[in-house]
Amino acid sequence: MAARERDHLAAGSIVTVPDQRAPLSGDPGHRDDEGRGRADGVALASPTGRAVLVASTAGSAVAFLDAQVVSVALPSIGRDLGADLGVLQWTVNAYTLSLAALVLLGGALGDRWGRRRVFVAGVAWFAVASAACALAPTAEVLVAARALQGVGAALLTPMSLALLQTVLRHEDRARAIGLWSGATTLATVAAPVVGGALVALDWRLVFALNLPVAALAVVLARKVPDTRDEAARTHRLDLPGAALGAAALAGLTWALTRAGESSGAAADAAVLGAAAAAVALAAGFVVRERRAASPVVPPSLFADRTFTAANGFTLLVYAALSGMQLLLVLQLQVSLGWTALQAGLATLPSSLLLGLLSGRAGALGQRLGARTMLTAGAATAAVGLLLLSGASPGDAYATAVLPGVLVMGLGFAAFVAPLTAGVLAAAPAELAGAASGVNNAVARTAGLLAVAALPAVVGLSGSAYTDPALLTPAFRSGMLVCAALVAGGALLALLALPRAGAAAAEE
Repeated sequence: MAARERDHLAAGSIVTVPDQRAPLSGDPGHRDDEGRGRADGVALASPTGRAVLVASTAGSAVAFLDAQVVSVALPSIGRDLGADLGVLQWTVNAYTLSLAALVLLGGALGDRWGRRRVFVAGVAWFAVASAACALAPTAEVLVAARALQGVGAALLTPMSLALLQTVLRHEDRARAIGLWSGATTLATVAAPVVGGALVALDWRLVFALNLPVAALAVVLARKVPDTRDEAARTHRLDLPGAALGAAALAGLTWALTRAGESSGAAADAAVLGAAAAAVALAAGFVVRERRAASPVVPPSLFADRTFTAANGFTLLVYAALSGMQLLLVLQLQVSLGWTALQAGLATLPSSLLLGLLSGRAGALGQRLGARTMLTAGAATAAVGLLLLSGASPGDAYATAVLPGVLVMGLGFAAFVAPLTAGVLAAAPAELAGAASGVNNAVARTAGLLAVAALPAVVGLSGSAYTDPALLTPAFRSGMLVCAALVAGGALLALLALPRAGAAAAEE
């Protein structure tokens, strides 16, 4: 369990665990693409087993790398394309919006049409969109291409682990997931360094890097047998629910982003109108999910107080994480005058701590309970964000940035594994996949809303991010807001989650 959780934070999200209701590759009656029955799954040591492992890892790596390196490239993109802060926000949010809105639907499509087929389609789509990003002549084209990237990521992300879970033999799955987790963690840790080095040459190389990795994933995945859930084919996809959810997120994101850029009565009216429409669409989504035969978000999950509280915690802390990533990269490169590579290296200690300590935190969480680990971890991370808020022009890395990065990394490492374990433990076994998918979507939605709203909250708009005199006070205020969000998560965990003894008795 803990191995998988290390990747969530580095990518700003929580990976989707395959739906436990789906027939596994070794289940009776499973058939591959050619219709031949298989008594058991594929051995990891076989050529096909190695192919599925490398394909799954490569597919995940492009999504994880892209999420990390684009943040490092934002100042360069802004200078080259003449983009203001609102465009930079959409460069991040167009991708996150598509992914957050469609990731649950992507998992359902894989169960229905074939997991390998949807995975290959997602990776190929992602590669084509990455090429469009690399060649984008204007900021508007880049934003549109980023939205298309998010669609591809929504298809490949839930299928990555699903391939390992459904194609390999039962006795090989744990080892394969461990290898997948180690490889993707390494890719995520290396992403800021690689991204910074590429941005020093040309920011477009950040997107071009995805192409050879995606090609490797597609070539190897074609050698892998397909799997699907025959029961899922009897249920209608909840397309109206997915559409309502996507439209609500899009409207709210536009309103929040536009609020920081607009002025005048007409602009204010447009913002208020978009926000009202988003609220109405969100209400329609809730009604639809309560009535749908196969909802993308099963309402019954939220009947459990622990599940609801854990997702509330996720919303707060991942909003803070995304807001911090946006503002810190700008502050280091614009106000402190660092290169993209130096800015990428700045947060490397936090990623290393996450990789080294998540497993131990998961084991400790089993003894102490999620409530203790989430409360202590979030409180520690809040202190780290407070320390980071003091970084100013002329400061040295060792005194102004490193202490905050280390403390923040310790805090996040303490709660990432126990958080996902708590989410899955609070859900019925038959809804484990849906529960992880919901938590995934909540984490991504949190980042989406934070990147859209935080600049407006701290008074940063237009080209103000290019002026250190304007950016530095906004950065400090933003870090304080992020610290408050994480502290709110700690308080929520303390008040709403059950104690370890009570949780064990309930289970």
